[in-house]
Amino acid sequence: MARKTKPWDTASQLDTPARIALYLEAAFDDGNPALIAAAIGDAARAYGMTRLAKDTGLAREALYRALSEDGNPEITTVLKVLSVFGLRLSAVESEAAV
Repeated sequence: MARKTKPWDTASQLDTPARIALYLEAAFDDGNPALIAAAIGDAARAYGMTRLAKDTGLAREALYRALSEDGNPEITTVLKVLSVFGLRLSAVESEAAV
């Protein structure tokens, strides 16, 4: 008997600010800008793009474009989105620092 599967949607697991924060922290630790934009995009989809557009004052289409894997969001977009999630961007010393 064949197993039925369904596509995995990361956004379905990002249902609390704490989960969003951990997910984004892992993306930032990786350091890949495309991965970071896509991870913020996943969190945005979990929040709801229409709601996010309203809460940030940014156009929904612009959010989709900027927060895609191929997107290149401006820092103001990232900060607005993180703020709506109840998060803030901060800098910490890396272990590789001299």
